[in-house]
Amino acid sequence: MGWPLAVSAGLMERTTRALGAALVPLTAGHLLAMLLVLLPFALLVTLVEWQRQIQIGASLLVIGFGIFRLVDRRHPRGLARIRPTQLGLWSFAVAIAHGAGLMLVPIYLGLCREADLDKGHEAALSLINANLGMAGLVAVVHAIAMIAAGGCLAWLVYRYLGLKFVSRSWFNLDTSWAISLILVGAIALVLSLAE
Repeated sequence: MGWPLAVSAGLMERTTRALGAALVPLTAGHLLAMLLVLLPFALLVTLVEWQRQIQIGASLLVIGFGIFRLVDRRHPRGLARIRPTQLGLWSFAVAIAHGAGLMLVPIYLGLCREADLDKGHEAALSLINANLGMAGLVAVVHAIAMIAAGGCLAWLVYRYLGLKFVSRSWFNLDTSWAISLILVGAIALVLSLAE
């Protein structure tokens, strides 16, 4: 979701160079957020005897965060212009708040059953479990793909579509995202308690 800030930087500076420069700290913040989220869980996996308790705790955490996102719908208005020195920090904070890396936690903790995994999830599980370096590489590739897609959107809006396109076509996914977090957490909790 950092691409609107890249558009803002480009519009404020009136150059595509500022738009491109904004993508670097956005990428760095996203990568740091994923590292912060995944590293503790990577360490927790070594505690095999606590796996069920960790699964229940992770399920409750996902449910709690989903409820929090449903209740707290505020979006700060002061985000239209963020200095380039603060973009990395902003990207980090928002990626943590929006759950960067959390989508990998159920796979990493073994919350997904082998029978339920498709080929993509099986590949992610084997890559993540290979070693921490491979998990880091997967995170870097994800961040590069995410920032490339966001950068393309930012450039299209900046260069061709304009702000009227964004204001008319904006679809806020916060509610559907929060509900999906609650549902996934509840399903994982039920499966953990059923074992």
